[in-house]
Amino acid sequence: MKKIVLFTAGLLAMALMGFGFDAQAQGKTAQPATAKTADTATQVKGDTAANAATDTAAAEEAAPVNEGGDSIHYVFKQKFIEGDVIWMAPVLICLIFGLGVIIERVIYLNLATTNTTKLLAKVEDSLKAGNLDGAKEICRNTRGPVASIFYQGLERSGEGIDIAEKAVTSYGSVQMGQLEKGMIWISLFIALAPMLGFLGTVVGMIQAFDAIEIAGDISPSLVAGGIKVALLTTVFGLIVAMILQVFYNYLISKVDSLVNTMEDASISLMDLLVKYGKK
Repeated sequence: MKKIVLFTAGLLAMALMGFGFDAQAQGKTAQPATAKTADTATQVKGDTAANAATDTAAAEEAAPVNEGGDSIHYVFKQKFIEGDVIWMAPVLICLIFGLGVIIERVIYLNLATTNTTKLLAKVEDSLKAGNLDGAKEICRNTRGPVASIFYQGLERSGEGIDIAEKAVTSYGSVQMGQLEKGMIWISLFIALAPMLGFLGTVVGMIQAFDAIEIAGDISPSLVAGGIKVALLTTVFGLIVAMILQVFYNYLISKVDSLVNTMEDASISLMDLLVKYGKK
């Protein structure tokens, strides 16, 4: 699990860094365009009005170089920088590691999904033929918690139905813990992201009031700028929490579905052991 989480987090971090380099490249590209426009304006001072109009049109044609600056990821990156990297970086870390755990859980839960109906049919055929070892082999070669529970029940079936039932119940609890593993970390990141955002907002407001105190006057631009920067951390924290919450609810529903399947399959296995008289 740790390797998958760290690998996924690394990929996400590299992707976000790639967006950062892209945004910086766009900013650098925009500067030469502005410089060229200024140089053109200087050169046409002594020219005729027609030449000035021609040069202005040429400058406007070169302006679309910064069209990428209006893209969504560019806007997010600009707001991220405006919100102070010191406070925005922890929120970003919550998003990266939260998504890393989510991806690992999605992979694990999908691999844990088993066609219970097909597995029960194979086990029933083996038990009907009196081939207990064959039923165990089927469960051993099938991945997923349901097959593992079946194997434990079949392994203890020779000791009596009550012992087999206890083995199935006990091992079912173990498998349930495996399914819910890592979910606590996702809930932690969901709670931590907005809290970090609020912390950055409070600190930003304190800094804004300090600037007002030093200036000795309430400047609308000074107050508005400080408040905007302070609130950006809260916005990003809430966005991260909402993204993680959606995936968290999906994982919870997936775990509940698997647990219900495990319970139904365990009851069916006990019925099969009783039906075919395995002691």
